[in-house]
Amino acid sequence: MNRFDQRIDRAGTQAVKLDARDKVFGREDVIPLWVADMDFAAPEAVTRALAERAAHPVYGYTLFPDSLYQSLQDWFATRHHWTIERSQIVMAPGVVPSLHAAAMAFAAPGEGIIIQPPVYPPFFSAIEKTGRRVVENPLLETADGYRMDLEHLEQCAVPSDTRLLILCSPHNPVGRVWRDGELEAVLAIARRHDLVVLSDEIHCDLVFPDKPRHRVLATIANPEDPLITAVAPSKSFNMPGLGLSALVSANREVLGAVQSEFDRWHMPQCHPFSIAGFAAGYREGGPWLDELMAYLQGSRDEVLATIRQRLPGIRAQEPEGSYLLWLDCRGLGLSNAELKRFFVQEAAVGLNPGYTFGSQGSGFMRLNLGSPRPVLREALGRIERALGRL
Repeated sequence: MNRFDQRIDRAGTQAVKLDARDKVFGREDVIPLWVADMDFAAPEAVTRALAERAAHPVYGYTLFPDSLYQSLQDWFATRHHWTIERSQIVMAPGVVPSLHAAAMAFAAPGEGIIIQPPVYPPFFSAIEKTGRRVVENPLLETADGYRMDLEHLEQCAVPSDTRLLILCSPHNPVGRVWRDGELEAVLAIARRHDLVVLSDEIHCDLVFPDKPRHRVLATIANPEDPLITAVAPSKSFNMPGLGLSALVSANREVLGAVQSEFDRWHMPQCHPFSIAGFAAGYREGGPWLDELMAYLQGSRDEVLATIRQRLPGIRAQEPEGSYLLWLDCRGLGLSNAELKRFFVQEAAVGLNPGYTFGSQGSGFMRLNLGSPRPVLREALGRIERALGRL
């Protein structure tokens, strides 16, 4: 049996994906394909590192060791051809807190921050909850996948009180891996209009083997560009509960501004277990990740074929990155409320409603491919039977 076909019972572990089903969906028997973590065991190296740290019985305040930084530097040099200096790294308590910190560091209350919906919901909330103003630069939906509307992005950047662009790369939920030309255009617009760019690249390692490689935005930027890259091993090695991420920038001023926000909140990111898992994943998780992406590619292809052949009214474009599938359910002719009810009450499958990713997600649902294939097949079978009853 392929290791990723193994079913691991997560119920009772306080896993949001499973143990929050009753609260979120109103029933506990939905197949949970919503929260963006995977149902696969983390790499053995990560589990071993956590067990070894747990064996020491004192869990006190902890420093970031040099080996932690080195693991990140080595990983990105090898996997992404990105040379990172130690002084360019600030550890952070997760990418979402980093979105909040960047909003507060670079925009005053009421000033504009550009995002590109449909996009990960915390992009909206990080702006709104800090009292900043959301500026939407919607993606363009085409027959060949989603594209950036660069002309409109330029218009969004013109007002002098627009301060920050938050880029999702690869994009969640549409699974787009941005090309060099698009990224260069983003940088050019940012330079013309003095925008700071925060590039959320947490999905950068999760690009399918048959798709174009992910390009780290920083590798085509100038050192002086006000650019910050957010990275983490959490998605790559399925350990988001450990909560440690990193911010990287060659621009000391912008990096220091975000660090000042963390200092102001007195948010120490050090946790002995997150440090152990972070370093072990980047240091030894490569072979596991390669196996994972081959497995996810097979799952992606099987699910897409099933949708085409057996799920009338539902379409999906082939994602290039991430383990998330953006389902176009507009062909069913259901309202958002009816669509949510259909999947929960009729199909008993728990997905993320598309409208939570912005108004551009109306009529869509997000499906998480990061489960064993037998689970995905069962979920698709439930959806097929439910469609037959519509």
